[in-house]
Amino acid sequence: MTQPETRHGTCVAWGDGSALIIGASGRGKSALALQLMALGCTLVADDRVLLRPVSDGVLAECPPSIVGMIEARGAGILNAACQARAQVSLVVDLDQSEDQRLPALIKTRICGCDIPLIKRIDGPHFAAIIVQILRAGWSNR
Repeated sequence: MTQPETRHGTCVAWGDGSALIIGASGRGKSALALQLMALGCTLVADDRVLLRPVSDGVLAECPPSIVGMIEARGAGILNAACQARAQVSLVVDLDQSEDQRLPALIKTRICGCDIPLIKRIDGPHFAAIIVQILRAGWSNR
């Protein structure tokens, strides 16, 4: 089995599933997480995410030193309700932009597992799309 790894990123959960948000520094990972939290998601980890392979996927957890904290650029470090762990069901890549109206399903490999990936979508509906994917998945994919 693949070894656990720590990734630069942010993770929010909806129930037992989660979205792992990745991208270069300053891309808006924490800002997107704050929007997702406002829509009902729960913080798992901000800035660094511990990823551990399990029999049915990848589990995301927070390093102990930053549990319950999220950075809000311009406001500082905020406290947040958090969830100890969640299975990664979606990867959100903020370094890439989606230009297709109906893109094909793509996956990325994390800890030896293939996880569905979406690219940044320009528009105010991006956070709502992520929540809906976490809640109900895709149709016909």
